[in-house]
Amino acid sequence: MAATSRIVGGPLGRHALIGRSRYWTPLRVMLLFAALTLALGWLGKAPCLQQYEGDGGPQLDWRNSRQYVAMCYTDSVPLYGIHNLDRGAVPYRDSWVQDAGTPREQVRYMEYPVLTGMFQWMNARLTEQWLSTAAVLPLPTALPVVVYVDHVAAWLALAWLIVVWAVVRLRPSRPWDGALVALSPLVAVHAFTNYDTLAVAAATAALLALARGRPWLAGVLLGVGGALKMYPLFLLLPVVLVAVRRRNPGTAARVVAGAAIAWTAVNLPVALPWTAGWREFFRLNQDRGPNPESLYNIVSHFSGWPGFDGDLPPNQPPVVLNAVSAAAFVACLIAITVLALRCPRPPRLAPLCFLVVAAFLLVNKVWSPQYSLWLVPLAVLAVPHRRLLLGWMIVDALVWPATMLSYLGTDKKGLPTDWFLGTVLVRDAVVVALCVLVVRTVLAPGTDLVRATAGDDPDWPLTPARAELAPARPLADPGPLGERYPASRPRPTAV
Repeated sequence: MAATSRIVGGPLGRHALIGRSRYWTPLRVMLLFAALTLALGWLGKAPCLQQYEGDGGPQLDWRNSRQYVAMCYTDSVPLYGIHNLDRGAVPYRDSWVQDAGTPREQVRYMEYPVLTGMFQWMNARLTEQWLSTAAVLPLPTALPVVVYVDHVAAWLALAWLIVVWAVVRLRPSRPWDGALVALSPLVAVHAFTNYDTLAVAAATAALLALARGRPWLAGVLLGVGGALKMYPLFLLLPVVLVAVRRRNPGTAARVVAGAAIAWTAVNLPVALPWTAGWREFFRLNQDRGPNPESLYNIVSHFSGWPGFDGDLPPNQPPVVLNAVSAAAFVACLIAITVLALRCPRPPRLAPLCFLVVAAFLLVNKVWSPQYSLWLVPLAVLAVPHRRLLLGWMIVDALVWPATMLSYLGTDKKGLPTDWFLGTVLVRDAVVVALCVLVVRTVLAPGTDLVRATAGDDPDWPLTPARAELAPARPLADPGPLGERYPASRPRPTAV
């Protein structure tokens, strides 16, 4: 890259001024990049929203497994009908019978956390309003499910723009790291696959609030994120660990309290009147078996092993698998705790957050492809090695076409299961390698790019005592692209 830059004057010098344009600031450029990536992602989902004229009128064109052939599958399409949102059902209050008349018959409710379920309901109501308005005004219209998915996509795109904004604000001395978040192949593939960008936005905004010295707001955002997807609550452990090392327990206490209050305030209005519906999320996570992308399924497939629970009868939870998965995650958390408490210097927050979320995904019995979005901002904040992260994101994004083609089946010229699971294994190996790199930066702070250019820990609030010890400028010249820096540079004073 440095050699290539010679055609435009060579690499940046030590005294170059960056971001002084009145309009095209780094933040606005990153937001533009993100908008282009999101537009590309939306075009990738568009084939699943095409219509055709059937016997009863316009129909959604999912004929001949189009959602897998075109790799445009999005959960919003089937869930609109499965959850009876097209019929005005209220999540958690209204139920339906799944697999009626079979041994698997079961009463079902909305299986998402409260805010995600209400998000779907809100967009269903917006769809109704749009269609009723389109009957009297010249508004573009389509099948209700298409209008619904369009509304959902608008909010999901806005959420990812918030993620990009928060990452750039967290790294004012390294604003171009945000390009990895804005241009990530995982965003192009998964931004509209499910509803995960909402939780990622809440979690990333929480990190920004904490860095700005607003722990209560950070806690509230983590609690809100936990009511969208569970993973933002996992970030509370890294907050506590960093607070312990920095002897700042008050900050961690406020974050944890804010998260508990926010999560409870959001959940109680649903849990009290509609307890059975509210518990569906937790029940389903207990009852479901390993999904195809999990390590447990991979081992079972290649070895012929029947799994920890063997062949289970219908609607029987995999008790042993649940226990093993939970124990493995607890073991990972203990290892991360030991690492944080025994490393030579107080660890940065972002690397610990990345390790916790990556550990959960690796040992959990479910790793849906879109869950990889959770790691994108955390990875960029933890280890901004651009080539390595871009390589991981490309490998991870390739899991999606492998998944779609495996669902198609070999009888329809789909991908054999062995090839699909091989792709997943490569992805898992790359994530493990990233974890090793993160652990190395924690154990050897001198190898940490962020400490070299952005100070001791830009993600933790700067207390008055730390402000006196914090360097007034970057510790060393990081090189033309922030990739290389002198191994002998001075290290900041430990706090």
